[in-house]
Amino acid sequence: MASTIKVFLILLWTANFIQPNIPQAARVQVFPPVNFTLTVSALAQVLLEWKPNPNQEQKNYTIRYDVKILSPVPEEYDTKKTHSIRTAALHNGFSAHVRTLLLHNDLQIRSDWVKEKIPPPPGAPETSVTNLSCVTRISISSTVSLHCTWLPGQEAPEDTKYFLFYRYEMYTEECQDYIKDKWNRNTECRFSVTHIDPEEVDNLIVVHINGSSKYAAIKPFQQLFNQNAIEKVNVPRNVTVFLEQNDLLATWEKPISPFPKECFEYEFYLFNLKSGNKQVLKIPANDFRLRIDVTSRYSIQIRANHHICCTRGFWSDWSEIIYVGQNKLENSTVWILTVLCVSTFLLVAVMCKTNHIWSKLFPPVPTPRNKFRDPFPNNCERARTCTSETETEFGSFAEDLYCSTLDDSVF
Repeated sequence: MASTIKVFLILLWTANFIQPNIPQAARVQVFPPVNFTLTVSALAQVLLEWKPNPNQEQKNYTIRYDVKILSPVPEEYDTKKTHSIRTAALHNGFSAHVRTLLLHNDLQIRSDWVKEKIPPPPGAPETSVTNLSCVTRISISSTVSLHCTWLPGQEAPEDTKYFLFYRYEMYTEECQDYIKDKWNRNTECRFSVTHIDPEEVDNLIVVHINGSSKYAAIKPFQQLFNQNAIEKVNVPRNVTVFLEQNDLLATWEKPISPFPKECFEYEFYLFNLKSGNKQVLKIPANDFRLRIDVTSRYSIQIRANHHICCTRGFWSDWSEIIYVGQNKLENSTVWILTVLCVSTFLLVAVMCKTNHIWSKLFPPVPTPRNKFRDPFPNNCERARTCTSETETEFGSFAEDLYCSTLDDSVF
């Protein structure tokens, strides 16, 4: 019995607390906003505007607006303003709803939705570009370059000419530097300098590509890129590697970037040239110490990427290869082989010299004799013709021998 009375009293107190608000809330009618419009205010940018319903009572109430984006990317939010700006790719159209939200104490009363949409731009199917990708780089002068590539649509005629524009915040620029395919269609674009601010974090870059052809209407295409996600990070600078007893020590400077050194992470590539083992180590700082095999020689490379401060981009290229250490076992082997080869050569040379092997293997080439008689005889031949008949045979033989020796020396 006592519990029943307690429940009754609670219900009575609840009714007395809520009841005064119910008639007041029930008497309030919530009207939807009026003059809801969608306007394309820039590349891939839509301005949503509406006005409060003039029939809406506003005293003692808080009025806000629910906004629902249906396409291209679903999104819901509320605002007290009567306008809103959204960035979205518009090549497939844009659709949104808005309604009035009335707040009173803990009560929330909503109106019906008001709907509006932007139709897709005209163009033949599958004529827009595909596989669009873009990369940015930060130069030493803190300027940002932009490079985009794409493929022509499958149904795009061969005479199609594509044109690229990018928008960053309020800046819009058309490409002036294209690279063409074999059908003379633009498939790449380069901006050596852009309005992209390298110090901003996670801002959007809008890329818009439209086209023209004599044979078909080319459908435009838009894509949004996070500026940090498409940044090709620069290579770490001033990499220094040295050995300290059994430890390998490495230090380097952060890449060229406006972000502080705490915003980067690194990959450390270590290759043991002796064993062939490879290691890729994640390093959160710009120095490193590692115990290694001091009898081995290593090659080392480092690359960098964003970390913590902003969205991760593309890993940098690897730094130039640095070698450290030496293969002591291989070096001693080479030294021993060199000494053995030199010793063997010297031993063979001495043996050949001692046993006259060189003269036997490589005898001297004899001097050729002249088989034709010289029309101008030398002194010996002239002397031979002038000898008296009374010369002895021995004298004649000696003279012939002397002349023969002289002839050999001449020829």
